[in-house]
Amino acid sequence: MDVNIGTWRKAETALLRIGFLFNHDQIHQIAHSLPVANALAARLPNALISLAVTNTRIEHEVKRLLGSNFPANLEVKRLGIHTAGSRLLTNALGKLVPAAKVLLYRDNLAYFRALDALVVTERTSLILKQHFGLTRLKMILIDHGAGDRAIGFGASTAKFDHILASGAKIRDRLIADAGVTPNKIKIVGYPKFDAAKADREKLPFQCNGNPTIIYNPHLSPHLSSWFKHGREILDWFITNPQYNLIFAPHVMLFQRRVVFTVDKFRVAFPGKLDKKYLEAPNIHIDLGSVASTDMTYTNAADIYLGDVSSQIYEFLRCPRPAIFIDSQGTDFKDDPNYAHWRAGEVIRTVDQLGLALDRADALHRAMYIAAQKTLFDYTFELTSEPSSHRAARAIAEIIGHG
Repeated sequence: MDVNIGTWRKAETALLRIGFLFNHDQIHQIAHSLPVANALAARLPNALISLAVTNTRIEHEVKRLLGSNFPANLEVKRLGIHTAGSRLLTNALGKLVPAAKVLLYRDNLAYFRALDALVVTERTSLILKQHFGLTRLKMILIDHGAGDRAIGFGASTAKFDHILASGAKIRDRLIADAGVTPNKIKIVGYPKFDAAKADREKLPFQCNGNPTIIYNPHLSPHLSSWFKHGREILDWFITNPQYNLIFAPHVMLFQRRVVFTVDKFRVAFPGKLDKKYLEAPNIHIDLGSVASTDMTYTNAADIYLGDVSSQIYEFLRCPRPAIFIDSQGTDFKDDPNYAHWRAGEVIRTVDQLGLALDRADALHRAMYIAAQKTLFDYTFELTSEPSSHRAARAIAEIIGHG
């Protein structure tokens, strides 16, 4: 079903058709490209800017962020699974693997074929070029996050026609690690900062005045701290109520009963959360609401506790103490995939957590605040021009309308 919320009704006469794809189970990637779509629609009034959404959750969040004041040449287009075979596979496998995410490309080829350019936030969309032969379609990547994980700089990234990068770090690693030619990359800043909250508004449970830690484990089994140390960390905070804890893991960690990773094939079971964690007065748990994606929690926390999530860089927008737990016994020194671990102390057991928290402020002032600023500035090139406007200008130039 198509859901058009723009008032413009002359799509058939549009000189250009530019799609922004939101093809995910969860909402965490939306804010990385939606501000760009909005800015591009204003910049190119004779182009149709089509926001392709693939489930009700995504559609509602896109509409919520757009509000009522958006350019008239912008539409929300609902894509779906149309064939009986795809529906069968989705129903059979959907609770274990993201089958619908891949099958959706095949079932909507006519939509993608009609576009002049497609802006995406993840790499599965490359199947349109590599498998379905849409070689004419210009594909532009705005990645969802600006972290250090190797998967973000894999060789497949070079297959995009253009990449909009947040800063010099992303550009340099795309060139060195992924083999992307420099002329494919434009640095535009971080559009999510245009849409996300900027203030450090506190949550109601923080009214006790205690320090608040955000624990933000990733979902990848070979990198995450959750599978080895997660429940032990939650238990530690139950027995140490002098600290508040925001438990806001990667929004996909508990989305399915089984977690698969493809960069290094692993299978793991996140399990369920015991009632004692849900009832602890000093623990706030959010497994995937809007607040998990709009920087509410990274803004509210006093100290960051995590592993490899790119959200550390969003946390560093306002420098504060950080602690990282290495659950894998990683040789991370001088490894660019763990550059963010220069932002704070690294521990390897939960027994070390109490002392790390005790000295976090002092170590931050003495050792880490300068490192955090260096990391942030290398990751994000921000200017007085909003990043979403810079990205829109870059896309207009890419398609010859700059």
